[in-house]
Amino acid sequence: MSRTRHSHREEVGELPACYGMVVAGLEEIAAEEIRRDLGGEIRKITSGTVVFRAKAIDRRLLELRTVEDVFLLAWGTDQLTYRATDLDLIQRWTARNVDWGRLFKLHHALRPKPKSRPTYRLVAQMAGEHGYLRKHTRQALAKGLAGHLPASWPEAEENAFVEVWLSIHEATAICGLRLSDRTMRHRTWKLEHRAASLRPTVAAAMVRLTGIKPGEVLVDPMCGVGTIMAEIRCHADRFREQAVQVCGGDLEFAAARAAGLNLRRLGSPLVANWDARRLPLADQSVDAILSNPPFGKQLASPGEIGPLYRDMIREYDRVLKPGGRATLLVSDVRTLRDAVAEVGWQAQRTVNLRILGQAARISVWQKGWR
Repeated sequence: MSRTRHSHREEVGELPACYGMVVAGLEEIAAEEIRRDLGGEIRKITSGTVVFRAKAIDRRLLELRTVEDVFLLAWGTDQLTYRATDLDLIQRWTARNVDWGRLFKLHHALRPKPKSRPTYRLVAQMAGEHGYLRKHTRQALAKGLAGHLPASWPEAEENAFVEVWLSIHEATAICGLRLSDRTMRHRTWKLEHRAASLRPTVAAAMVRLTGIKPGEVLVDPMCGVGTIMAEIRCHADRFREQAVQVCGGDLEFAAARAAGLNLRRLGSPLVANWDARRLPLADQSVDAILSNPPFGKQLASPGEIGPLYRDMIREYDRVLKPGGRATLLVSDVRTLRDAVAEVGWQAQRTVNLRILGQAARISVWQKGWR
């Protein structure tokens, strides 16, 4: 994004930059995926956003697993004034500094027009204190787009064919044309839901942090609706010759059943109704465990989390092979650290993020070789 008070227009013949919106805290993991899987060039990272250049504007952009949404970059700045004069700048940059015809052409090549009349949607997001409201930024965006969208297209409240988003975070603003739709962040397989279930992009980040390899045995002992297992299956599709083995289970029968129904769309699932503190698995039989154990507020009493984590970690240590890894997402980091200290695992990597407004941490641990 531009470091001046004017937006940047792409040079003729050069593909426009893209940006991905991600869960705050996962920016570096998303950037890693963009570099490795797309060969993309990272241009800028801010809270919740990764700006990059891709070698092509094609469907591979929509296959990113740790990114919630992908956009073609229209303009951006990191020097908003916080005053109402920003609204005039937003309108002018949107109206004059963007080749919307070219962006729409690239968008339509990736997302063909529907058989019915196309619709459009304008989205304005704001974080931080400003001298104007979100509705005012949306109005400025709409004025800037006047004449660039066909007058015959009706406006939709959601799931429109064309969506232009403007996101403002304190002094930073970024505007783009959305290439993805809701299935990128929610996935097509996830039809069975439960309250507070794990976001697929966070599960995908856990899979990448684990570094799974062909032929490994992977387990999610508290699988919920199967989000982590699904991301393992999707990530492992690249292992054509020697697939991984993945299984999971949950103490709640309803959750295990939901996981089984979801995962059928990705193949035959191995899902059990079990207690993660007493797994029906042989000693030292698992290469990696990926788990999102209950946060304290999900238990009947906050005092239950300490005993649960201790019993859970002892059981995970029993089934893990020497050198095996455990990737865990928790909110109570101290309680987890105390439980891990009893089995002597070594910390490999940590990532801080927020889940449903609550601070959380993904941590990767390795069991000793003895």
